[in-house]
Amino acid sequence: MATHSPHIPQIRLYQQWLQSQRGLQFKSYAALHQWSVTDLPAFWQSIWDYFDLQSPTPHQFVVKGQMPAAKWFEGAKVNYAAQVFRHAEAAHAAGMPAIISHDENSLASGHAAHEISWPELRSQVAALALHLQAQGVQPGDRVAAYLPNIPEAIIAFLATVSIGGVWSICAPDMGTAAVLDRFKQIEPKVLIATSSVTYGGKSIDRSAVIEELCAGLPSLQHVIVHSHSIAINSGSTCVRIHWDKALNGIQNEDKIRGFEPLWLPFDHPLWIVYSSGTTGLPKPIVHGHGGTVIVALALKVLHNDIGCSYHPNSFGERYHWYSSTGWVMWNAQVSGLLNGTTCVTFDGNPGGTKDKPDWTTLWRFAANTGVTFFGAGAAFYANCMKAGVDLSTCGDLTHVRALGSTGSPLSVEAQQWGTSQFEAIGTPDIWFCNISGGTDFAGAFIGGNRELPQVPGEMQCRLLGCAVEAWNESGEPVISEVGELVCSQPIPSMPLYFWGDAGNARYISSYFDMYPNVWRHGDWLKINESGSCIIYGRSDATINRHGLRMGTSELYSAIEALPEVLDSMVVDLEYLGRDSYMPLFVVLRAGMVLDDAMKARLNNAIKTALSPRFVPNGIFSVAEIPRTLSGKKQELPIKKLLLGAPIEKVVNRDAMANPACLDWYVEFANRHLKTPSLIG
Repeated sequence: MATHSPHIPQIRLYQQWLQSQRGLQFKSYAALHQWSVTDLPAFWQSIWDYFDLQSPTPHQFVVKGQMPAAKWFEGAKVNYAAQVFRHAEAAHAAGMPAIISHDENSLASGHAAHEISWPELRSQVAALALHLQAQGVQPGDRVAAYLPNIPEAIIAFLATVSIGGVWSICAPDMGTAAVLDRFKQIEPKVLIATSSVTYGGKSIDRSAVIEELCAGLPSLQHVIVHSHSIAINSGSTCVRIHWDKALNGIQNEDKIRGFEPLWLPFDHPLWIVYSSGTTGLPKPIVHGHGGTVIVALALKVLHNDIGCSYHPNSFGERYHWYSSTGWVMWNAQVSGLLNGTTCVTFDGNPGGTKDKPDWTTLWRFAANTGVTFFGAGAAFYANCMKAGVDLSTCGDLTHVRALGSTGSPLSVEAQQWGTSQFEAIGTPDIWFCNISGGTDFAGAFIGGNRELPQVPGEMQCRLLGCAVEAWNESGEPVISEVGELVCSQPIPSMPLYFWGDAGNARYISSYFDMYPNVWRHGDWLKINESGSCIIYGRSDATINRHGLRMGTSELYSAIEALPEVLDSMVVDLEYLGRDSYMPLFVVLRAGMVLDDAMKARLNNAIKTALSPRFVPNGIFSVAEIPRTLSGKKQELPIKKLLLGAPIEKVVNRDAMANPACLDWYVEFANRHLKTPSLIG
């Protein structure tokens, strides 16, 4: 179990370092933040130096240019995996494991958690990296993964990026069509996939999906299957082997021990993640090694207050953030290794089985593994509250000192529930680290500070280095008013580009179409006089189901493939203090009726093509879907209408092809969603 340590807040240690090493002293966090966003070179150089980042070559400058073409640390060479393994010897000497993991079966059976030591992690990463090199993987080649949240996913990621390969992963709860929509765009050379996954007490065969992925990805040359339950198809056009064989194929121990990650340019592609817009295919977002590493360290350590496990101040730190591999929080979990922190992972359903829901599962897991920082989506805490979970029955949780929340705004009630639960078990000062960021830049804009006051329903501050503001309709920054969340200065982890995006056209239109050279994130934000922040949900039409984002176009592809459906529209009504509510509107062919059987067909289509997570809360038959004169679905105006805004403020009827149909939606809003307006 974790050993108690002094745990001086990490952000205080950084400020002490600034004073002693730079002669900089700030009277308040607001003053520190202001410096960090007005002197970007000095701030980000301080992060480089504070974490003692290594490069065999010096950088010529810290930052040059503005968004979306800013360049960072030109001339420096880095590698994500090299930064991880800098900690291997010291962490192992202190008795700290690298990874601790459980899954549904191991936790339920009472088996001990599986631990991987730092030397074991380094050895397995080296072995797989050498295997990938032997298959011809070169820097820049893409390695795609279809794996659950198991240690092998982390091993495969580190092995890929250590040799300059570009990593991309999808969760195995995603259907073939959704996975192919992502992987086809990046043309992977290698696929690493699971043939089965356990979720909610059920073992789900994924061998057919592997066959479909192989058939749909002609670029594949090599497939590694993580399971012994699937036969290898020797007649395939690409070579397939089992995980164990790939890992054990390199017999030369000296070669494994001598393996070193490649030094790569600061902006060498690290991974491709996907954040869908409302039209077209999912956006394949490319982040770089250096930008991801330096931003992750600043976020994880200074703001999330997650320390190095072998450092005396944070000795025994064990970091867990529940996630599937389809959410960027999986990437955030792995990034704990960058600072020598033990990562604790769980694979499975946090709510037990469908027939016997059990929202104590993750808490029992945390007690079993000695977690010190426990993170999850905001919806998880709300579900625990609604289920009446009593943490005193879940084992010893006194080592948990901090709770993380993201994915959607955490309600006042859910935070108060968590605080009172921990107070009842002897931790009266539990700290909630509520953050808000995005897959888009693999980081957070708003988050925590252990030295600032906590107010339930609010996030404590804007993050260092993030020039975040709320802008009104005139593009002016406002305080104590809801506005568009923008970032007016670049940060190192902003995307390098979208894969295959000629001339950066799609990248620019995604974030810079409204304000040139200013990042528009797509959230409603209010910054209070105190500096605390409140997020009011998405300002665009992206679906955000409990932290997992999906473009509406993907859902339409699944629904409108059914012959009975002529047209459809979905909106996601998720904002602070309320559960996500997602209605689906469908136009059916003449003679078709929206009965229970039809609803089941629609839901099954979504489950199969996307994921059960995106099944709507309600399905409604309509005569027409409102469209613009150019034929675009009016998702955002209808979303604003259903959030309580007057119809005349959200849509221009003259710009519509079928304005008469709006009357039905106005009546629907009045009947079903009598909510206070958040959009004036």
